[in-house]
Amino acid sequence: MTGDHDARQWSRIEAFLRARGAAGMPHPGGTLLEHLGRVRRLLADWGNDPAVQTAGMCHATYGTDGFDQYLLPVAERATLAELIGDRAEALVHLYARCDRGSAYPRIGRDRPVVFRDRFTGREHTPADADLRAFMEITAANELDVLAHNEELAERYGPYLYRLFAGAGDLLSAAAREACIRQLGPHTSAPGPRITGLDHLD
Repeated sequence: MTGDHDARQWSRIEAFLRARGAAGMPHPGGTLLEHLGRVRRLLADWGNDPAVQTAGMCHATYGTDGFDQYLLPVAERATLAELIGDRAEALVHLYARCDRGSAYPRIGRDRPVVFRDRFTGREHTPADADLRAFMEITAANELDVLAHNEELAERYGPYLYRLFAGAGDLLSAAAREACIRQLGPHTSAPGPRITGLDHLD
C-alpha cells in the first residue's frame, strides 16, 4: 500500500475503530484510538511492513491478556479480515489469544516458542515470521503505554527491559534500540515478580 491508497486504508481502519468505540475508551495518553495510532506509527518508524503496522493498529480489537475490553467478538473475525486482510487479522488474533504468563518466560530462552491460547488452553507454535511480528507489536504497544504512564513505567520497566533485551533476533534492531533507550533508565529498579503483564494491553 502506497500513496493515496495507503492513506485511504488507514482512514478506513480508523473509521472502523472509531465506530466500535475506541475513541471513547480511556487509555494512557488519551484514548484507545490515539494509542492504536501511535503504535502503528512506531511500527512504521521501525520499518515494519503494512500488514504488521495494520495489526498493530488493530491489536486490541478482540481484547488482550492485559486489556479485557474488546471492540469486536472473536466470533466475528471475518469482519476484521475483510477490512484489513487475512495476514494482518491473523496477527491480531495471535496477539489477542496469547497467554502472556505462559509465553513471555520462554521468549529468548526456548526456540521454537510455544504459546498457550488463553481462550482455549491449547498450545501452539507460531511461525517465526508471526513470532517476530508479535514481538514488534508487543514492543510498540508497551513502549507507548509506559511513555504515558510513569507509575506503570516504574513498575513494569525492569521486567520489560529484560524481556525485550533478551529477545535477540525476534526484535528488529530499531525496535530493540528503542526498548533499551526508553526502558534502560528503569533497570536499576528490581521490578515486580511477575511472569506476564496483567495490567498492560
